[in-house]
Amino acid sequence: MDRSKLPSSAFIDPRGENRDEIDALAREVLELVLSHATDALSRPPVPGKVDLPAAAAIPETSLPKEELIAALRTIVAGSMNAAHPGYAGHMDPMPTTMSVLADFVASTLNNNMLSVEMSPIFSRMEPLLLKEIAGLFGLGPRAGGVLLSGGSLANLQALAIARNLAFDAHGKGVAGLDRQPVIFASEAAHTSIQKAAMLLGLGTSSVVPIAVTADAKMDLGDLEQAIQQAKAEGKAPFCVVATAGTTVTGSIDPLAGAHRIAKAHGLWFHVDAVFAGALVLSDAQRHRLQGIELADSLAFNPQKWLYISKTCAMVLFRDARHMERTFRIQAPYMQDPDDILNLGEISVQGTRYPDVLKLWLSLQHIGRQGYAQLIDGAYRLTEAFVEEVKARPYLELATQPELNVICFRGTPAWVAPDSWDRWNETLQALLLKEGSTFLSIPRFRGRRWLRAVLLNPYLEEATIAELFRRVDAFAADGDPTAAASLAAETTR
Repeated sequence: MDRSKLPSSAFIDPRGENRDEIDALAREVLELVLSHATDALSRPPVPGKVDLPAAAAIPETSLPKEELIAALRTIVAGSMNAAHPGYAGHMDPMPTTMSVLADFVASTLNNNMLSVEMSPIFSRMEPLLLKEIAGLFGLGPRAGGVLLSGGSLANLQALAIARNLAFDAHGKGVAGLDRQPVIFASEAAHTSIQKAAMLLGLGTSSVVPIAVTADAKMDLGDLEQAIQQAKAEGKAPFCVVATAGTTVTGSIDPLAGAHRIAKAHGLWFHVDAVFAGALVLSDAQRHRLQGIELADSLAFNPQKWLYISKTCAMVLFRDARHMERTFRIQAPYMQDPDDILNLGEISVQGTRYPDVLKLWLSLQHIGRQGYAQLIDGAYRLTEAFVEEVKARPYLELATQPELNVICFRGTPAWVAPDSWDRWNETLQALLLKEGSTFLSIPRFRGRRWLRAVLLNPYLEEATIAELFRRVDAFAADGDPTAAASLAAETTR
């Protein structure tokens, strides 16, 4: 093949003839990445002005290496800085070292999780690892699952299998049904549940919102009433979705109670444990997931509290055979192995990246005790954060946190209530600009709240104390007469 128009480093020559050139290029990129990662404190968590590379269009000929590296520097500088301990706005942590290195290895190998012949070791590794993780959740000896690119796809596949089982829809679909299938999920459930219903041909209206209690958990009384009402209206309930770790407040629905009601009505029980599922690795905290072992299916994202680089999510089933019996579409162009199914045939994705390598390597590198220490440490920081909020009469918590997610806001008496949203928005912007701390500002109960997600392994209590010193200064600046009392309260 004529390669005269290609740069000599376009590919890694399998004969090794351009190894020195590839080595030099890789070292420059590695130096850029390491310099960025090890100097994260010098940059804000979220960049201010974002500059795009100068050469945004596709060039006619290859750009010089120097221009490529310069463009990379611009891209890196304009990216979210999740490594900064002040980045606490979302569930997007810095990645483990091994997941970063595993991405390099997996990208170099470029295996395809569609079939065993295209990923001979990874296709065998993934079911074994996921079966072990399913065992941590207590799902039983027949449990298993597949990795997917995000929690939305995990929820989609779980609900697809629940639908197929309930209505024999694998082949004939749901168009001919005389009753509308309905799913029950709390008002605080992730929007991916509605997206899944839409993609499954059920429509977003098929997701019946269940009221939440004062602590933002599913109201079981309302769940029971909603199921009864749906039946009375001639609808066809088939699934209850409980959430373990809601997005805004980190609340965990009463899993055992939701399961009891679901089974009393013969419904599939799915748990969206995308965030809180990590608690299974902490002996001190796993009790918060009581009832998750009863799930028919669950979604879990190691890319969040297990710090795996994106993407890395999974869907697990109490009976993994459901993936074959009610979801599998065989690929006749692929060899059918004797010992294991082609994962692309039982997954919502066909071609797929081997995320299992970075998950497996990170688990091997950090171990259960290491992950438990990270999780338990986040709880200690959460306690310190909550104490700071409660010590200030002009701040309030949305709920008592169950995870490392704290949702709070300012309700200062010297500001009119209809201006509280603006007060909190201004505070959020000030904390980012002057304190290098990024908190998100979601809407909850019709109001703006500040949200902190304490994930960074290098976050310290001193950082939290400094955050609240800035909050106090902002509050005192808005009400000079309160400055003395605020200072007195926070130094007691």
